[in-house]
Amino acid sequence: MYKLKFFIDFEKEEQWLEQMANEGYHLQNKFFGYHFRKGEPEKATIKIDFRMFKKKEDFIDYCTMFEDGGWKHLAGTKSSGVQYFKKMDDTVGDEIFFDNHSKAARYKRLANMFFELAISYLPLLVVFYLIDIIDFKALTNPQEFYFTPGLWDKTGISFWSSFLFETPFALMRGYSWVFFPLAIILFFFFGYRSNKLYLQNKS
Repeated sequence: MYKLKFFIDFEKEEQWLEQMANEGYHLQNKFFGYHFRKGEPEKATIKIDFRMFKKKEDFIDYCTMFEDGGWKHLAGTKSSGVQYFKKMDDTVGDEIFFDNHSKAARYKRLANMFFELAISYLPLLVVFYLIDIIDFKALTNPQEFYFTPGLWDKTGISFWSSFLFETPFALMRGYSWVFFPLAIILFFFFGYRSNKLYLQNKS
């Protein structure tokens, strides 16, 4: 089963995954959404960390360390950031972090990633503006991006069929650049939310 959801709050995500396991849906992979395997309902303990690794060997050592401590690595890659673990040994505690500061630090790493992404898009936005890819006419006169001859003189079904056919192409011509400022705004917002969670959890 596949589910598309997005979380900033790791604790809420953990609770949701545990509830899914309790209903018999066990996390198998995380790639543009959650992939679950149907099985027996289970009262699972799932925890999430956020770490990225430059070397595959460091990632393997990281996963091995948790497995030696009674936690199975469920999902995540060396560059995905979010790492999912399931408790496999009843003799160990229910937490993978030593203290609140270590637990909160994952939000700081997440916030830093979002801020870095936002900043990395800023030069692209400036370059696109300088080479006239960004065209503010799209906001004031979107008709210029429709190239069908005589489109605006047509009426009825003839107009609507031509208009609806060309609209996706007009949007790509005139508004594709909007992705970049929107992405920057979203990354800054997610970074702010993550940093707020870090401040709330570090004490």
